[in-house]
Amino acid sequence: MLAAAHRRYLDILASVYIYNEHRGYTSIDRILEAVRARTPDDRDFIAAVEKHRADERKHYVMFKRWFELQGKMPLRVDRTCGHIDRFVEIMFRRGIDDLDTDGMMADDRLFERLCRVISLTERRGMKQVEILLKHPLVRHDKVLIRIFQVIEKDEPSHWAPYDSWLKAHGRREPKWWERAIDSFIHSELLFLKLPLLFFNPWLGRRTEWADASDPAERPAAPVAAAA
Repeated sequence: MLAAAHRRYLDILASVYIYNEHRGYTSIDRILEAVRARTPDDRDFIAAVEKHRADERKHYVMFKRWFELQGKMPLRVDRTCGHIDRFVEIMFRRGIDDLDTDGMMADDRLFERLCRVISLTERRGMKQVEILLKHPLVRHDKVLIRIFQVIEKDEPSHWAPYDSWLKAHGRREPKWWERAIDSFIHSELLFLKLPLLFFNPWLGRRTEWADASDPAERPAAPVAAAA
């Protein structure tokens, strides 16, 4: 029974992570398109966001490899388990897919808000990875530990471009209430949604990979890190 509970926990954990990684890089694709159109000469910022996107894709591929090694598909989790999904919904009162990225890039106040949301989300992700690397249930899985070690190495560069943009444009840092929203979303996932997923016997698995409909791209080279 303990072994089954352990497997269930890791299954849910990896399913939530692979959802968020896919959601991350596909959302950044829209931001990149708008950034390149509005500020084509800001090469440093564009390069930093491109790296963020590439890392999110790399992490997705590593979790995909973990599931392939398990011989199963991820559990069918949705936007209710997406940190960035919830944060955007609260801060912009609409889902990520409904955001007007072109309009946002044309309004520094809206892009400023988005930068703070992304920065807080990435910093939260770093804190969670640090916890998971010490988690006794995770440490038994060498592949997952290697994945989280890669994420830990990549993560600091993910909030840097957005913090740099805020500073370069004289914009403020997140206030206490924005940090409180971030903490609420994390607590909601940790103490409500994950237990509900764990004890839901009807939770099915995906029938196809989340990236099945993505535009064709070169496979991420660092997949070997998770092998």
